[in-house]
Amino acid sequence: MSARARLRRSAAVAFVSAVTAGSALLLTACDPSADANAAKSGSATPSAATGSPSAPASAAPSASASASTTASPSAPASPSSSASAPADRPSATPTKAALNLTKGTGLTISNGTRYVVMDGKVVDFGTVVRDLAWSPDGKHAAFIDGNGNLETADPDGSHKVLVAKAPSGVTWSHPTWQVFTPTANESLSDLKAKNNLLFTADDHGALRLFGVPAQAGATPAPLRLGTFSDDNVKPLPETGNQWLNAGGRFGSAAYANKDDGQVYLRDEYLRQQGAAVSKGSQPDLSDEGDLVFVRSVGGHDHLFTKTGGYNGPERDITPKATVDYTEPTFSPDGATIAFRAPDGIYTMPAKGGTPKKVSDTVGLPAFRG
Repeated sequence: MSARARLRRSAAVAFVSAVTAGSALLLTACDPSADANAAKSGSATPSAATGSPSAPASAAPSASASASTTASPSAPASPSSSASAPADRPSATPTKAALNLTKGTGLTISNGTRYVVMDGKVVDFGTVVRDLAWSPDGKHAAFIDGNGNLETADPDGSHKVLVAKAPSGVTWSHPTWQVFTPTANESLSDLKAKNNLLFTADDHGALRLFGVPAQAGATPAPLRLGTFSDDNVKPLPETGNQWLNAGGRFGSAAYANKDDGQVYLRDEYLRQQGAAVSKGSQPDLSDEGDLVFVRSVGGHDHLFTKTGGYNGPERDITPKATVDYTEPTFSPDGATIAFRAPDGIYTMPAKGGTPKKVSDTVGLPAFRG
């Protein structure tokens, strides 16, 4: 079987662990170097390390609306949401309850504060949460804390575990869970069980991909990036890499390279090989092997999908976008895509359709299960 065929095969196999209900949000800023001021304002500005395009300050999903990407996001109203709420809590809209249609969808939203929107409410993690990601079974969250370190926690923010501390001067961002549970036959082969966290490390502008076992006191190590064994292949770039998202039963991953503007697929079936697949940024990989990513078209960021892995067709699913659509993520079944717009979070069918606004909170969306 060719290397590319292995990639397509591994990406197409459904994830072995069923995910539970709920969801989680990756951080809107994805910038572990941001300090308490970002949390207190309930907003954050995308950093260069994330590959997040900055939306126009007055942009909105329709010509008649306008909102700022740096305006304080609104969280759902609750009995404790008032003018006396903590300064780092997203405030409810004064005149009406903030839009929050996340209940029962598995979608969650984090915005760089200690509060995460999920299942129609706001969950207090008790600490700054950046780039929130979930284990495939939905039972554990991973995030970058206010000190820039990698932590895990239960869905309610309890039972926090410090996995690893970022070295001084190095910024970690965008963790993703990589999990593989071999079958009885696979356990006798070269395929070993995996329970890792992959992330980007920004060492004074040099962006590299790292991995670490998802356990306390583990030691991160650079990810090996081998090429497919095709003819005339070039070495894969070791720096400029960011925005990892793992998916599929074997823990394959998609990532982007800031320097060449390409989206890459990394095969985890056997040899950890990979290659560029398309122009774009901020990719997400579904458990069925499909890709969604961002590409600039006519001055705005559109969402593109690529089905069938490495050689599959690609399509602009937001051809009428008049503002920047960024940070897309697949639902567990691959049927829905959630994404960020300047005035909140939207969802739409993965096959294309009309975007639907589901939250006023401006942040990074993610599905827990």
